[in-house]
Amino acid sequence: MSELQAIYSHRFEGAIEYRRAVWRALVDDFFSRWTGGARRILDLGCGYGEFINAVRCERRYAMDLNPDARERLDAGITFIEQDCSRPWPVEDGGLDLVFTSNFFEHLPDKATLGRTLDQARRCLAPGGRLIAMGPNIRCLHGRYWDFWDHHLALSDLSLAEGLGVHGFDVERRIARFLPYTMVGAPRFPVLFLRAYLRCPMAWGVFGRQFLIVARVSSPSKDVRDAP
Repeated sequence: MSELQAIYSHRFEGAIEYRRAVWRALVDDFFSRWTGGARRILDLGCGYGEFINAVRCERRYAMDLNPDARERLDAGITFIEQDCSRPWPVEDGGLDLVFTSNFFEHLPDKATLGRTLDQARRCLAPGGRLIAMGPNIRCLHGRYWDFWDHHLALSDLSLAEGLGVHGFDVERRIARFLPYTMVGAPRFPVLFLRAYLRCPMAWGVFGRQFLIVARVSSPSKDVRDAP
């Protein structure tokens, strides 16, 4: 077993069904406003596939270096096992949405992230979106490094700037969205999450993860900062 496989197993085994329920609620109650109109979606750094399994669209893709991810994906999802900074086996403009959650902080450096963003932009159709969620170092400070495989420190501001450099327009930037992590945290009823998503004021109190929605660059820009 590789170190990556060992980390996944140690971190997520025993909470898989709960995580699936959480992601079904997140997709149905929040992310569906973007996934609903997308025909071709790629889950970048898919983990055990909680997001992409909850999405319904014409073509679904999942990318990860962990070979065990394949066994967790629903039938019909195309699994891409590779380094995300290498050329993706997807045609130019072949995607409508790239989604990633709690992944960019695992990359070794910003050069690797930059190459990954370039691949996402190449593969997205005109007007296609990249949605990125992850721990915000501005809100976490030392706790950001509590995970063995966190390497790259990012905030909502630094990632938004990087997206602009690599050909994206940021549509929405939320500095505080979800709490930091489900790992080692209490398993609250999913009903609580649904209520939380309807109360942006609570995000400013409990949120430690950023959420950024960006589109392939166009002449016009509409950037909104949220709590």
